[in-house]
Amino acid sequence: MSGRAELPSWAHWKSRPFPDANLLLLSGRRPALVDTGFVGHAGLTRDWALAQAGGRIEVVVNTHWHADHVGGNAAMQEHGAEIMASSHDAEAVQRRHPGCCLAEYLDQPVAPYSVDRGVGDGDILLLGETEWQVIATPGHTPGHLSLWQPDEQVLVAGDVLSDYDVGWVASALDGPDAATVAVASIEKLDALHPRLLLTAHGPLPADAPAVLATAHRRASRLVEDPEGAVWYAARRIFAYALMIHGGLPVKEVPGYLLARAWLADSAKQLNRSAVDVAAELVEAMRRSGAVTEQDQTLIANARHTPVPSHSLKQPWPRMWPPVKKAAR
Repeated sequence: MSGRAELPSWAHWKSRPFPDANLLLLSGRRPALVDTGFVGHAGLTRDWALAQAGGRIEVVVNTHWHADHVGGNAAMQEHGAEIMASSHDAEAVQRRHPGCCLAEYLDQPVAPYSVDRGVGDGDILLLGETEWQVIATPGHTPGHLSLWQPDEQVLVAGDVLSDYDVGWVASALDGPDAATVAVASIEKLDALHPRLLLTAHGPLPADAPAVLATAHRRASRLVEDPEGAVWYAARRIFAYALMIHGGLPVKEVPGYLLARAWLADSAKQLNRSAVDVAAELVEAMRRSGAVTEQDQTLIANARHTPVPSHSLKQPWPRMWPPVKKAAR
C-alpha cells in the first residue's frame, strides 16, 4: 500500500491511550458509537460522541465486555442510547452473573449497565449511514465480535489485534484452546482483505495486510508457548492495574498481587507458588522497562491518561441492581 487508507466521511475516529479504547462514531441516519472506554473517562466519551453526532447517539455496540470498552455504557444509556453486545455477553450482563466483564476478577471497575440487544455472527446492523455485518471473533474473550462494512471494506477489529500487538487470552477461564481460537479469528478477518482496519488500541494501521500477517505470527506464538501466553496476559493485566490506580506503593505491590484471582490462576497454570510468580512478574516488568519506581511507587511506563480515584468506586457485577423488565 502506498499509504494509510482514508476514513469514509461518515466515520469519526478518535485515538486514545490506555486505560481507554479508541472511539469510533458512525454518523448518519442512526448515529452509533463503537465501544465507550473506561469508566473513569465516561463523561469525556459521552461529550465527544454527542458533539460528533449532533447531540444524539442511538446505538452503542460493544466489541466485548472488558472495562476499557464498556465503561461509558451507563452514561450513554442515560442519554437514550441502545446498548448492543454479543449474545454471550448480553445474557450474562442481563442476569448479573458475578463474572460479568471480568470486572472483579481483573480488578477493573465497570459502572452498572444493561444490554438492550444481543447480536451474533452474521447479523446485519444499520449503524450510522450503512449496514454492517457482525462477525464473531472469539479468543481474547468468548463473546468478542468484530464489525465489517463490505461496501467500503472497513473492518472494526476491537482487541483481536492492533498494529503492534494481539489481544491476550485468559486460558485459565476460557480453556487451553483459547489461543488457537484467537488465531482462527485472525484468519477469519484476514480472509476479508480489508481496505481499512480500525483497532481498539494504537494508531490507524497503515498497511492492513501486513498488520494481520504480523498478528497471526504473534498469536501463533501464544499457541506454541502456553506458559509464555500466561506471562503475557499477566503483564498486560498488571500494567493496566497500575494505570487505573495511578501506580501502587512498592510495599503494597506483593499484597495487591496475591489478592488477585487472575494471579492465583496464573500460578496454578505455571505450577509455581503465587508468591514466586508475583515476584517474578514485577522483576520481569522492571527489566523490560514496562514499569518503573518513582518516589517508592511502582508505575506503568506506557502512555496513559490519569483516572480520578473516585470513579473506581463502582459495585462489582454481583452487586449490580437487577435489570428492570420492560412493561408489556
